[in-house]
Amino acid sequence: MLNFSSSSDAVSSRFKQPLDRAALGLITILMVAIAILVLFGHRAAPKVRNFSWDDRQIGAEDTAFILTFTRPMDKQSVEDNLSLSAIVSDQEREVIPGKFSWAGRRMAYTLDAPAPYGYEFELTLDGAWDRFSDRDDAVSIQPYQGTFETRDRAFLYLGVEGEEEGRLVLYNLTQKERQILTPETLVVMDYEPYPRGDRVIFSATDRTSQEQGLLNQQIYAVSTGIRTQDAPNSLAYATNTTAPPVLDDVPAEGEIKLILDSDDYQNLRFDLAPNGEFVVVYRVNRQNPAEFGLWMVRPGESPYPIEAEPGGDFLVMPDSETLAYLQGQGLSILSLNTDEEAENGEADTKETGDRPSEPIDFLPQYGMVLGFSQNGSEAATVKFNATLGDPTQSLYLVSNRGGENELLKTDGSILKAIFDPTGTYLYALVTQLLPGDLYVEQPYLVAIHLETLETTELLLLPIQQDIHMSLAPDGLGILFDQVVKLTDGSSPSILRGNDGQPIATSQLWFFPILKNEEGKLINTEPDSIPVEGLRPVWLP
Repeated sequence: MLNFSSSSDAVSSRFKQPLDRAALGLITILMVAIAILVLFGHRAAPKVRNFSWDDRQIGAEDTAFILTFTRPMDKQSVEDNLSLSAIVSDQEREVIPGKFSWAGRRMAYTLDAPAPYGYEFELTLDGAWDRFSDRDDAVSIQPYQGTFETRDRAFLYLGVEGEEEGRLVLYNLTQKERQILTPETLVVMDYEPYPRGDRVIFSATDRTSQEQGLLNQQIYAVSTGIRTQDAPNSLAYATNTTAPPVLDDVPAEGEIKLILDSDDYQNLRFDLAPNGEFVVVYRVNRQNPAEFGLWMVRPGESPYPIEAEPGGDFLVMPDSETLAYLQGQGLSILSLNTDEEAENGEADTKETGDRPSEPIDFLPQYGMVLGFSQNGSEAATVKFNATLGDPTQSLYLVSNRGGENELLKTDGSILKAIFDPTGTYLYALVTQLLPGDLYVEQPYLVAIHLETLETTELLLLPIQQDIHMSLAPDGLGILFDQVVKLTDGSSPSILRGNDGQPIATSQLWFFPILKNEEGKLINTEPDSIPVEGLRPVWLP
């Protein structure tokens, strides 16, 4: 007969061992934990998994950031509880407005205007909940805080006094620091920063030649020493195909690379493509002055002429694929051949330097293009009315959809027009003819609202022939210069104005762009900058 009693005692005695009891306890704990996760796991607090601008430095081209959450969120609760502000001081914060958009667990926040330069910013989110929770018993998101900063306010200018005379200078307004970028052996004529602000392309002549009145401009590029966190170091350009490649081996600030010599051709004007990948130069053959026109300069290639009818001023359009070019009595839009076109059968013509650029549009009524909106959909152009017996100039807004609007008319000159980053205003530098027997033009700064076409005169400027202005990349200020010419000839100068007169000195001014609570511009006074210089240009 089987003894069930003895078998039961054996099993019972086995579970009385310490190791067995520990295993049984662990199993029990795990089962309870699993049950809790199954029943109450949905009540764990949602979190921000990633903030695309966290600990980054951004510029005006950065218009939106993305927040990624651990679970789908209640959209309204996030939008109501998210705060983005500039840290103005320890006690003061300035809210940065924007618009929300959603795609699953990702939320995008698009700024209404570029973030102001020279500040640190704080993003906070607390009190939001996920999409599937009831409001009454929802578990709030784990509080989140992220920070980022914008680039310093900085600009370039041409020095006019002392060791800076004729040299390119970088001035950091945020840090109150100044740095001379070019050597004293060169006299800079024109310059333009690259899209990231880490380099500058410029034309210059040898100082000895300049003093002798000889024009022998060569085109160079120089590093500014600025390294944004979202931009690679200059040394990495050779291996980064998306970075501006013209200056691919400059190791440090102030070091220069020759882009285009002037041995066989005089280099008169140039324009850097908005993407920084090529330069268009207007050149004249030294041996045969009847041979002149536009040339394309690309990295790693020999310069080659752009086959087009003779013309005047030109400007590479924002898409970096087309060129606005004055020809005859109008404005021609030329297509610039891309590398893709060369790969599709134009490689042979590329090697011979014969790449015809066909006009894709012609605007016969306009005699000058001053600038384009950031997306290239609109242009500020000038129409000379003298052909109609009217000695005036008109500023027009021309759309790529065929629309046009006359913005203003003047009996003086329209010198410059710049679109603000939001495309809301057009700032124009205009002159008007003063009454009297002498021909004297009074310059002034005007802002035009592009939706209402309302015009606001912002500032009356000193009477002068030469004046330049530059709009800050965040749209919050304008730089301009106040030039003083030499009249007694007592002190020779290598710098001369557009009228050929030598320049004695020049003061730089900053005009802040302020708006009231209704978003309308407010008239204010400019602030002097402790810098003597010409032709100020903001860094991007």
